[in-house]
Amino acid sequence: MPDLLQALKSVVQSFIKDDNKVPLHIGEAMGCWIFLALVGETQVQTEAGINSTTDLELRKALQEAVNILRSEKERISAFMRSEGVPLPPLSESKPISDPNSVPLGVKLTDNELANSLMKKISMAITNCSQAASQSLRTDVSLMWAEFMQEHITFLITFKSLMQKREWLKVPPPYYPPGLT
Repeated sequence: MPDLLQALKSVVQSFIKDDNKVPLHIGEAMGCWIFLALVGETQVQTEAGINSTTDLELRKALQEAVNILRSEKERISAFMRSEGVPLPPLSESKPISDPNSVPLGVKLTDNELANSLMKKISMAITNCSQAASQSLRTDVSLMWAEFMQEHITFLITFKSLMQKREWLKVPPPYYPPGLT
């Protein structure tokens, strides 16, 4: 899927003028700032989740999320630096620790870890969508599309694990009045 996005990105860029010389407007800068704060904190919290679960499939999914978040954090930070946008303060990465050493009163359940990550990834998708719609520069819009695609791709596979483990919180069915 990333290859398809890269191909689409190249095609779109070939048809548009180079608007990279236009400075970011305040909304574009704010979108970057908020996104970096979100992915940075989500990365650290997900690392803490890895340190507190013994479920191998969940650990693998959390590690995949950390890798995506770390990559996006590096890319958006580099972009912001190149545009002169100050970076938000971020927490430091968590060191690796033994999940069996976490006291039960502190340890989140696998269900809580999975649902927390799903909510944060969903927030990131919403943030990307909103930032893309507010962006005037094509390179910025394409960056948001790339981040959004990465999050959606992760979330699709993560949902299948959540369904398998019965962690997914599903609202009740809606039956319109008069149709039952």
